[in-house]
Amino acid sequence: MSFQELFSMILEPQKIIVAFGLVGIILIVFAETGLFFGFFLPGDSLLFTAGFLASQGLLPAVPLLVGVFIAAVVGDSVGYWFGQKTGPSLFSREDSRFFKKKYALKAQTFYEHHGKMTIILARFIPIVRTFAPIVAGIGKMKYQVFLAYNIIGGFIWGVGLTLAGYFLGKVIPSADKYLLPIIVVIVISSLVPGIVHIYRERKNGEKIEEKTGIM
Repeated sequence: MSFQELFSMILEPQKIIVAFGLVGIILIVFAETGLFFGFFLPGDSLLFTAGFLASQGLLPAVPLLVGVFIAAVVGDSVGYWFGQKTGPSLFSREDSRFFKKKYALKAQTFYEHHGKMTIILARFIPIVRTFAPIVAGIGKMKYQVFLAYNIIGGFIWGVGLTLAGYFLGKVIPSADKYLLPIIVVIVISSLVPGIVHIYRERKNGEKIEEKTGIM
């Protein structure tokens, strides 16, 4: 998949929704949260757009919300199980079209920094949300604890973003005219936490180097 195709898919998720419908949305949410090769899927923009289309009567709202929530929670649980089974071997895996070792390492660093809250926070960071449950499984987080954070994160992210799109479609007249700019804002906003995290990590690294004299 070329960068142009990926960018188009992220910014025009309505094409995916029209093509695959409710079942497609649920499967995409599951794949992005539960399968390591689902990191490129447009989760944030897809959920928001699905909620918007539901407000226009093009998708059933309640089945959409329930399906997205279940897919998000089950997806993370599958990722956790995969991490438990694969263990450290994941980090020695060769790069391929559908797997980049640096993504797993990025999620591991995020997990080490934020601990259990990673399972909630990572939901809003593309790529990290795919690998965070895998890393939690590798780190042998107790499943009961993982599940609690998983349910909270799945609800805030899956149901929250979908409802945001739904209510926007209800309250703004002719909201479809502004859908693309709104999606652009959502995509950019979803990247901000990751950028801030990387910036802080770099700053912390520079401070350590200054104190220790190690370059």
